[in-house]
Parts: sequence; structure tokens; C-alpha cells
Amino acid sequence: MTDQLDVLVICGSLRKRSYNAALTRALPGLAPPEMRLTAAPSYELLPPYNADVQEANGFPPAAETLADAIRAAHGVLFVSPEYNWSMPGALKNAIDWISRMKNQPFEAKPVAIQSCSQGILGGARMQYHWRMTMTFLKAHIFGTPEVFVSQAPAKFDNETLELKDQATKDMVKTHLAAFAKFVARMKT
Repeated sequence: MTDQLDVLVICGSLRKRSYNAALTRALPGLAPPEMRLTAAPSYELLPPYNADVQEANGFPPAAETLADAIRAAHGVLFVSPEYNWSMPGALKNAIDWISRMKNQPFEAKPVAIQSCSQGILGGARMQYHWRMTMTFLKAHIFGTPEVFVSQAPAKFDNETLELKDQATKDMVKTHLAAFAKFVARMKT
């Protein structure tokens, strides 16, 4: 595979010291050479989705910027925690804004997900809800291998938050390599 694959990475956590943000920062060192990972534009300041606001003012600039980045990417990788057995509200809100756009950024877009959790399930329930949302938006969902980083405190350095667990690194490398092949197939 010689073509460069541009993959947008959307972190579902807004906390800089979250395990999901730490995993996001580790990804470039674990990605195959043909995959270029780019951090998504911030969605932190998006107002809660409201159709009245959309009708009166159009889409907020942050939603347009994120949608343009999704459209420009060959694929999208989400790295997200689980909040209350589902997606974090800010991430869901960003997806809700983007889902209302006529030129739907997620339609036919290869998407994948990874998650970290301090518990033993590694964000599995959130990934289920994310898959339902992406199915509705007609994205091409990458299936397996999956990445659920459970008991995250044991897998990251306590001070630097550097990913230190070799088994997790290997799992993420395998996931990224398989996602690269999936994205390349979708491009053709």
C-alpha cells in the first residue's frame, strides 16, 4: 500500500489527562507508515444542539470546521471513554450537530473506535451506542479487531500518561494496521 491514508482522530474526552487522550497521543507511534493521523478540530465550545438555533443562525463554525475535517479525511478514528454506559455528552452533541448537515460527512466514511476505561469492560457499552449512531449515519463501521483498554491505570505511566503496556501497544498496532487496510479498500 503506497497511498497515504489520512485518518482524523476524534477524542471523546475533553480532559487533557484522560486515558483516552493519552491513548490518542500514543497512536502516531503505533500506526502503520501509510497512515497519517490528524487530531480533530475542537468541538468543546459547541452549544447544545437545538434545531431552533440551527434554523436561526445556521451551523456553528466549530461544527462546520469539524465536518469539513471529517469530509477531507479518508477515515475517522474515535477514541472515547464511557460516561454512564454511553458516549460522553460533548461528543454526542458534536455528532448531533454534524448529523443535521445536508452533505453528510459520515456517510460512506470508514470509521473505527477505541476506548479506555478504568473498569474491566474497557468502554464496551459506549462502543455499542457509538456503533448504533454510526449505523444511522450510514458510515462504514470497522468491525474487528476491537480495542477495549480495560483497567487503564495499570497500562499508562502514572506521571507522564505514556502508554507502557506492551500487550496494549500490540493490540492497538494490530487494530490500526487492519483499519488502514479497511480504509484503503473503501478508497478504491
